[in-house]
Amino acid sequence: MAIVDVVVIPLNEKSVSVSEYIADIQNILKAKKEKGLIDYQLTPMSTLIEGDLSVLLEVIGEIHEAPFNKGVKRVCTNIRIDDRRDITRKMSDKLDSVNKHLK
Repeated sequence: MAIVDVVVIPLNEKSVSVSEYIADIQNILKAKKEKGLIDYQLTPMSTLIEGDLSVLLEVIGEIHEAPFNKGVKRVCTNIRIDDRRDITRKMSDKLDSVNKHLK
């Protein structure tokens, strides 16, 4: 199972705000979760998604296209992939691992 940190940046000449596009992406992820995406989490700076890497790459393609579908002419998407294959770890497992060391 992989965990991907993805940032979709629509470069829209109409406004510097991107919340409308991020909301669209969250709706896409919600629909994908109902069809097998393991989990996703919106953060203030990015969105985390977890699942099978091949599925995640398809999802990334779809969310990259979403702003184009609303008329944006340029989109930059940054991804960071954590694909650990010796054990199955979820996003929450990684947080738990760090939290056990906090005092």
